[in-house]
Amino acid sequence: MEKFLIQPLMGVLISFIIAIRSYKRKSLDVSGAFAGFLVMSLHISAGYRFGAILLVFFFTSSKLTKMGEEKKRSIDADFKEGGQRNWIQVLTNSSISLVLVVIAGISTGWEDKCLDSKESTMVTCLIGGIIGHYACCNGDTWSSELGMLSSSQPRLITTFKPVRKGTNGAVTTTGLLAAAAAGSVIGLTFVLFGLLTTQCSSDVAMKQLLVIPLATVAGLCGSLIDSLLGATMQFSGFCSVRNKVVGKPGPTVKRISGLSILDNNAVNFVSILLTTLLTAIACLYIFQ
Repeated sequence: MEKFLIQPLMGVLISFIIAIRSYKRKSLDVSGAFAGFLVMSLHISAGYRFGAILLVFFFTSSKLTKMGEEKKRSIDADFKEGGQRNWIQVLTNSSISLVLVVIAGISTGWEDKCLDSKESTMVTCLIGGIIGHYACCNGDTWSSELGMLSSSQPRLITTFKPVRKGTNGAVTTTGLLAAAAAGSVIGLTFVLFGLLTTQCSSDVAMKQLLVIPLATVAGLCGSLIDSLLGATMQFSGFCSVRNKVVGKPGPTVKRISGLSILDNNAVNFVSILLTTLLTAIACLYIFQ
């Protein structure tokens, strides 16, 4: 009974402190702080590992977003000081995992379980999906933020032709390596917290280390999917008045790539969904 009280209370306390801190530092606006508080509370209540990978994603991404702000301001037409995120952006990057962690918590009696499809295929899929979700989110953010600061020329992923920085679907070597590194950080966090919160047989425990390369691939894969969608389903054009790449057509905008089908939030959501599904399926075969 104590566990059912202590863990949710810890979740509420930690989430409240972080939400207030993030609002003061302009990482989140009021709506984003409120949404973040609810999302974090439920993640930590469902499992400390889930809360840990969410917080690693949030803190590392927020830190990278604030790096090189002056350079990003000159490139990004939608630049916001501190990368301030609202409730839509928070839920875009967490709604799928939020559903999964709640189902996982109910299915496991709110206890952390090892990845083992022999014990439970559903729980293994759910946990795998959560890992893939945050590996994708982290990978996409690290790739975008560090790629924008890279001195190398970005290339459109569909044609490999050089394009301006800020073009949707443009990739750099630095950005792709960053995406893989971001995924590995999520995997490493999951494994380390699992050592403290789960009890597995020795052979199953050793297999949990495979989460690290799996998350690394998921981070890279998520970034590539996001780039493919951005290059094809999201409009990019160069505005001669603002002298920046913009995401909407206009009389002073020359098209670079893509169609006006999805906006940035929709692209992120679809790439997260696909990576979540692929990682969940992969876990069934890896953790047998």
